Amino acid sequence: MKRVVIIGAGYAGILTAKKIAKKIKKQKKQGEVEITIIDKKPFHTMLTELHEVAAGRVDEDSIKISLSKVFAGRKVNVKLDTVTEVDFEAKVVKGEEASYEYDYLVIASGSKPTFYGVPGVEEYTFKLWSYEDAILLKDHILNTFRKAAVEKNAEERKRMLTFYVIGAGFTGVEMIGELAEYVPILCEKFEIDRSEVTMVNVDGLSRPIPNLPEKLSAKVAKRLNKMGVQLYMNASVTHVTENSITLKCNGKEETRSIGTVIWGAGIQSSDIAAAAADALEKQRGGRIPVDKYLRSTKDESVYVIGDNMYYVPEGAEVSVPQMVENCEQSADVAAHNIISVLTGKGEMEEYKPAFHGVMVCIGGRYGTAHVGLPGHFFSLPSFLAMFAKHFINIIYFIQVLGWNKIFSYIKHEFFTVRDCRSFVGGHFSNRTPSFLLVPLRFWLGAVWLFEGIMKIVEGWLSEPKLQGFFGGAQAWYDSILNAGGGAADAVSTATTAASNAAAAADAVSSATGAAGAAADTAASVGHVIFNWNILGLFKMVFVSGADLASSTLSDLAFRLDVPLMNWFVDKAILPHDGVQIAMQVFIVIAEILIGLALMGGLFTSPAAAVSLVLQFMFVCTTGLYLGTFWMIFAGIAVLIGAGRTIGLDYYAMPALKKWWRKLPLIRKLYLYQD
Repeated sequence: MKRVVIIGAGYAGILTAKKIAKKIKKQKKQGEVEITIIDKKPFHTMLTELHEVAAGRVDEDSIKISLSKVFAGRKVNVKLDTVTEVDFEAKVVKGEEASYEYDYLVIASGSKPTFYGVPGVEEYTFKLWSYEDAILLKDHILNTFRKAAVEKNAEERKRMLTFYVIGAGFTGVEMIGELAEYVPILCEKFEIDRSEVTMVNVDGLSRPIPNLPEKLSAKVAKRLNKMGVQLYMNASVTHVTENSITLKCNGKEETRSIGTVIWGAGIQSSDIAAAAADALEKQRGGRIPVDKYLRSTKDESVYVIGDNMYYVPEGAEVSVPQMVENCEQSADVAAHNIISVLTGKGEMEEYKPAFHGVMVCIGGRYGTAHVGLPGHFFSLPSFLAMFAKHFINIIYFIQVLGWNKIFSYIKHEFFTVRDCRSFVGGHFSNRTPSFLLVPLRFWLGAVWLFEGIMKIVEGWLSEPKLQGFFGGAQAWYDSILNAGGGAADAVSTATTAASNAAAAADAVSSATGAAGAAADTAASVGHVIFNWNILGLFKMVFVSGADLASSTLSDLAFRLDVPLMNWFVDKAILPHDGVQIAMQVFIVIAEILIGLALMGGLFTSPAAAVSLVLQFMFVCTTGLYLGTFWMIFAGIAVLIGAGRTIGLDYYAMPALKKWWRKLPLIRKLYLYQD
């Protein structure tokens, strides 16, 4: 039994463990390899999203991913422990709770803030490098405004509302951007004059986000200034106290009063990685040099990835950056090479990173990005930059927690975002009380139930009806589309089909309605509004059964004419009475069950989904009158969560979800939502 131990469940560690487990299972070597991942917390933290929680834009749960859920159904041992030492000679990882022997070790323990020896920084500043940091800062910001609102001394109030963010890299700029977006909301909430709040971003560099081209850095600076942030570049922090900060610029020192200092001025390897570097080989910031296969240059059984690795790719002048994309790419190569060594199959892969650029978000509504392929980079405007940021996050979530985390992320970032703080302007936020959907849900269900019952009365369970059902509609459309020499014959055919269908009162499908219209308007073939052929794949047909000037919604009909659907209906359904009746029984039962489910608010989401599927079938076969299109929009409106208000789903869904999450296959495939 070979043992692989991974220290750290950050971006790099968690992906390495999943990839090794997947490859081992694929090669049917699960009984020969034991994988253990060690972390001091039971969850993975989205470090790149900490500022969103700290400034109150999203819920704190949005940045946590449970390790037990990530590795559910996978042969990975998750150990909650704090690693204190690695004995490389004995090949043992020592923790506070236990020791872990290994054959191959992966060091992916991440980073921590570095304070450069500046007095007072560690004691008197807020950090932003963990889940706890974000929660602490969020509560502090809110309490600061709460206290300032009742502070009578103007000078003291102004001091309390003075915020300094140290560092104009990604962490610092994104934090000050979120804060600047949050401040006007807090000022309004606590009735504080906006002019009393001071926000300053300090850095020793000459411009914010030096990783970006100068033009984009200028855009970042301009945006921050517009949001009320003072940029203080070419300045360094020399001392911090509880109520003051000392800055040095052009050889001169200046002490200023402050209320809050947030430190985001640099990182270094975690304590355990730095200790490992002392035993192996050490570079700046406690990073460990690795060879082209990501093995320590001093121990080939030790792989180092993510923020802890020091590696200068061929042709490059500096080491790979400490960023998420490096974590992802190094995890893939390390997993491949460990599997190659364990199984003796395949060749080891050299690490040739291909980074695709950088992006920075300044609040929830503005971003900038410089992306592309090596040698072919381009800039993205704000909307596309924000879109790219969310898309990249979703790609990462697919690897880590599949559907469950994607749904949760979209909900937090778009559907429940506070104060319209989204790059789409908050238009997707749910600000309407869900109980207002109850009458719509009930009425939609009542209509479906009525339609199902009427079909039973009309004999849909005992004799074939679809020939007239579909044929009458087709003839009606033909009578309008083929207006001219054959119009009279077409109308006559439609009239006969309508009589055979004997279902002119059906309000859901415009097929029988159209057939009935053909019988009533034999003297007129209506009006074609448009008949578009879309790339030869399908047609979009929109017609009126009456003169356009006198048309009502009950005269206007829309249909998607899909050749494949037509072929299936003509060849597989209509020629066989038994198949027709089976299809009719399905439609009737579906309509009744949908109706009952929506009226009772039980299994509302599946019922609304099936409702939309049936409507789509009708649109593609018989078309729908515009008078019944409201059912499509109603189905969309009640698709998510409408049954939780004054409905049986309020009781049934929590119990069902609890049972569903316990199923091993469901947990393994992440086919649930929290």
